[in-house]
Amino acid sequence: MGVRRFEDLVAWQLAFELQRRVFAFTAIRPVWDDVKYRDQIRDSSASAARNTAEGFGRFRPREFARFLEIAHGSLDETRNHLHDGHRRSYIETLDYNEMVRLNFRALAANTALLRYLKQCKA
Repeated sequence: MGVRRFEDLVAWQLAFELQRRVFAFTAIRPVWDDVKYRDQIRDSSASAARNTAEGFGRFRPREFARFLEIAHGSLDETRNHLHDGHRRSYIETLDYNEMVRLNFRALAANTALLRYLKQCKA
């Protein structure tokens, strides 16, 4: 059985789970009070899932691939914010390590899907 909805994509599922975790840890103090940091990490984490979903809806491998490239950049940006949040003591080490691992899993799924789409173009 193939993929019928963007929610079936592992790349989207992992990006969405990362977004869910980011929104959870940014909903408490002191992160909640750092509006700029909170909004930036929330936006970058939401962008990865959002762009994967939008690309899926384009129905053309080349267009979908472009949106996955944007999602990849958003995942990198999110990881950068995680490093920054850990340095500021916003994230406990265990949670930080789990989110970074999840980020790498999302990147790997994104990259695998991107490779597949680029083969479809050829």
